[in-house]
Amino acid sequence: MNLLEIMKALLFGIVEGITEWLPVSSTGHMILLNELLPLQVSEEFYGLFEVVIQLGAIMAVLMIYWNSIWPFGHRNNKYPMAEEGLLSWVKWDKIELWLKILVACVPAAIVGVLFDDQLDALFYGPVCVAIMLIVVGAAFIVIETLNAGKKPRIKRLSRLDYKTAALIGVFQLIAAVFPGTSRSGATIVGALLLGVSRKVGTEFTFYLAIPVMAGASLLKILKYDAVVTGGEFVLLVVGMLVAYAVSMLVIRRLVDYIKTHDFKAFGWYRIALGVVVLAYFMLAGKL
Repeated sequence: MNLLEIMKALLFGIVEGITEWLPVSSTGHMILLNELLPLQVSEEFYGLFEVVIQLGAIMAVLMIYWNSIWPFGHRNNKYPMAEEGLLSWVKWDKIELWLKILVACVPAAIVGVLFDDQLDALFYGPVCVAIMLIVVGAAFIVIETLNAGKKPRIKRLSRLDYKTAALIGVFQLIAAVFPGTSRSGATIVGALLLGVSRKVGTEFTFYLAIPVMAGASLLKILKYDAVVTGGEFVLLVVGMLVAYAVSMLVIRRLVDYIKTHDFKAFGWYRIALGVVVLAYFMLAGKL
């Protein structure tokens, strides 16, 4: 494995770490990057590479939000499931959060397990990606314009009810079906429409990524039936570690950004990127 391929893997990790968490579609960026600087690997291995580097991004979420999601702790914690015994070590508020996360993940999990390959064959391509980039980008602009001056209905994560969580999960399903939608973009748009604040919607999106992305990665790994060479293993490790490091920075910066900004800038960026994707593939004669 030569140095150039390792540098490409590093670049893919950077792009993954940035675009997985910003609502701009990591798929759209990966398609363009792989067109411009393709890894010299088999198509099957590239499919594995794409999902494995997501594991690095997931690790960043776990590190940053560990205290917010880990349900076990010392006795006499603030919300114990029981006053005495083993359950006194269990934090009920964290268990309830995970129940809401699982409720929101059910639609995408069912569709992903049953129709993953069929959906990839039908919709994974530059046209669908470009269209969804533009559509969701326009949705961000319209929703933020309509919400200007309005107070969100849900300002704290603890106030997020199961019904709202399930409806956010339906929006996540759209991203599971149509590449280019952006999982974070779809769930944040859904949260804003449902009256959830930007901060709560964004954080819940991060939490949803843990089971969804881990599940998608595991599914791809289990379906991979070729032998990973030593050089390919190096690419996986480099891409994953870089995605982790970049994600650590991006997640924190995004949370700070949305405290004083809306998502319109991401909407305009998505529209511009969608046009670029369409134009590139048209000029290249690949549509």
